Amino acid sequence: MRVAIAGGTGFIGKALTKALLARSDEVVIITRTVSGNESFNGSPQTSRYVTWDQIAQQPSLLEGIDAIVNLSGESINQRWTAAAKQRILQSRLTAAARIAALYDSLAHKPKVVINASGISAYGMSLDGEFDENSPIHVTDFLSGVVKEWELAADSIAAERLVKLRVGLVIDRKEGAFPLMALPYKLFGGGRIGCGKQWLSWIHVDDIVQLMLFCLDNDSISGAVNASAPEPLRNDEFGRAIGKAMGRPHWFPVPSFLLKTLLGEMSLLVLEGQHAIPRKSMKLGFTFQYPTAESCLNAIFARK
Repeated sequence: MRVAIAGGTGFIGKALTKALLARSDEVVIITRTVSGNESFNGSPQTSRYVTWDQIAQQPSLLEGIDAIVNLSGESINQRWTAAAKQRILQSRLTAAARIAALYDSLAHKPKVVINASGISAYGMSLDGEFDENSPIHVTDFLSGVVKEWELAADSIAAERLVKLRVGLVIDRKEGAFPLMALPYKLFGGGRIGCGKQWLSWIHVDDIVQLMLFCLDNDSISGAVNASAPEPLRNDEFGRAIGKAMGRPHWFPVPSFLLKTLLGEMSLLVLEGQHAIPRKSMKLGFTFQYPTAESCLNAIFARK
């Protein structure tokens, strides 16, 4: 399979690229600039790089690809000023529009497009449980972004469009999780806020395998929850981190402190949603790390 990945130089994109190359697929990385020194996990790869400008001038550079994966978007891990909010939203709308234009310009149409989205689609809730049949519910900035993001993705006229609603991706070195684990490393971990907010998470290896599953499985399309089947409340997840690291879970962080330090971005840890990956499991996908215990023991190499 020949796969083009927009945002392939990011955390998840690099992991997906490595997995595709391991099974002898061809990978084309779409990026803003090409320096000539690109590598993945420290090792040069055989992937080909093209820039958005090159594609705009010569779409035929991607003629013959079988699939497109769009992981592009401004990081949400920053203070949400008015300017930052605009960048976060606009980067996603622009990427989706570029993918739609690219798809339309190709004579040989890729059979599948996977467009990243967010588990925030369902809004913030302490009590609700959501699967792919649940409606989008705008309760805050992020759920509003996801709604517009998915509407933009709908303009991609693919035979099969997958909107991958991504939860918190757990990796020891990259992404947001190392910051979550840092207080435990310093013996200062504990519940955040009320501790009752839900956390829908997924191990990095599982999200990569889920993307491969979506690429290969012709029967999967539409919204797909990229989260483990057993989400936990914040307090429970924190206890699982402490247990896996051999550290105490005892020092609570009050909501007002996070709101003072992070502003509106504090919603990322003070609110959440209970999402279930019902569609992929019904179609036969098996999670290697279905529980927080199995995930965190693997992350911290504990038996």
